[in-house]
Amino acid sequence: MTNYAIPPAPPVTLPIDGTDAVFPVLRVFCVGRNYADHAVEMGHDPDREPPFFFMKPATAVVPNGGRLPFPVATDDLHHEIELVVALSSGGEAISVERALEHVFGYAVGLDMTRRDIQAKAKELGRPWDMGKGFDRSAPIGALCTADAVGHPSTGAICLRVNGSVRQEGDLGQQIWKVPETIAYLSTLVELRPGDLIMTGTPSGVGRVVPGDVLEGHVDAVGDLRVEYAR
Repeated sequence: MTNYAIPPAPPVTLPIDGTDAVFPVLRVFCVGRNYADHAVEMGHDPDREPPFFFMKPATAVVPNGGRLPFPVATDDLHHEIELVVALSSGGEAISVERALEHVFGYAVGLDMTRRDIQAKAKELGRPWDMGKGFDRSAPIGALCTADAVGHPSTGAICLRVNGSVRQEGDLGQQIWKVPETIAYLSTLVELRPGDLIMTGTPSGVGRVVPGDVLEGHVDAVGDLRVEYAR
């Protein structure tokens, strides 16, 4: 029996649709600028350059969303709706052809961003972890298993804020498809069971204020609702 110096933190888990089982979250990788129209709106060239990644801590995950406190230290919180991929197995140098064999399932997620902190860090040439990896910055819905929904590569992805459409796109518009993303990331790190990959967001990112209700949807995968307290 391990003799911990302090009590270990409880594991971070996501519910699995249709079952009482839960999925243990290990790490959260996020793909930047993976939709051409979003790359353009952020002032970048949408050409198919190699993907880049940033991370959020597992503790940023909020299972099923719900009512959340508004984040501290920001006056410019932005929403980014994303397809989330959950891995059941990992490895290094995974081939594109075999990448989907490592996928447990999919979920709807939000990459919430303190854009003012991120922008200042970019301006100063500093890391922008605190713009992305803050508390409760990754609300994620229940996982749908790949056995149940397959591997969606097309289908609507959208976000409504207070009932009005803010983001709208199609999974088919991703610059780097899910198998390619898994394969490329596995050349940078050894992927492991429990890893999540947030696969980028379509255009239309924008500001969120206290009291806003965010409703995200991905065809075949599900829905996610988040309300920010006033």
